[in-house]
Amino acid sequence: MQSSLFGYAEVQTQDRWAVQNPQLLRVQLTGHDDVLARKGAMVAYQGLLEFDAEYESQGRRRRHGQEHLDLMRCTGQGTVFLANLAQYIHVVDVTQDGLTVDAAYVLAMDSTLHHEVISVDSQFGISGTGAYNLAITGQGKVALMTSGEPLLLNVTPDTYVNADADAVVAWSTSLRVQMQAQTSSQGVWRRRGNTGEGWELSFLGQGYALVQPSEQLPPQNAQLGGLAGQYGVGQNQGNIFTNR
Repeated sequence: MQSSLFGYAEVQTQDRWAVQNPQLLRVQLTGHDDVLARKGAMVAYQGLLEFDAEYESQGRRRRHGQEHLDLMRCTGQGTVFLANLAQYIHVVDVTQDGLTVDAAYVLAMDSTLHHEVISVDSQFGISGTGAYNLAITGQGKVALMTSGEPLLLNVTPDTYVNADADAVVAWSTSLRVQMQAQTSSQGVWRRRGNTGEGWELSFLGQGYALVQPSEQLPPQNAQLGGLAGQYGVGQNQGNIFTNR
């Protein structure tokens, strides 16, 4: 058989974590190094692998009635391919500085990493908005997802960064972060009120912030246009601000 499809054959590499293509992750397991992956993210595998859907993640702690990260444990010997909604995939080495990430954008991580739910301070004492994220610490790799190619912004004591809260994917744990309103309009009901802009995160200190060129996850049953689209009704759950 001849086809251009052969150009998409499996990547041959000795690396344990490898990006098969911009939207597909390849992870090799040797039987001694489990991987935690988002439930339902497995698209194919080779070898003798098992997927434990009953794994109880630290990230599943409920805060204000929300589950933040539903993981499965991948074990055995072989290769697993992971993806989610054809989002772009980026492998990050977590060091002692740590990484804070919106759980909606975590595809997989080494089981040796520690993760826990944290909250973002708000100037306005907003409750139930879902402003909770994962602080990931230890030594290992984590695969993040973005809608489109992201932008990595350097934050220094002299150059702080503000970003739309719905576009933020991750940031250095060492940064000081505050959530604040981008508009004084009293019409801010959920996200953006009458301005087209709404809540933002401010980053100060030394480190980096990662943002994506999208303010929502890829839409699933999204209602577009009008007030429903403006306030995110029917769009994906799990961003920094959810629709609950």
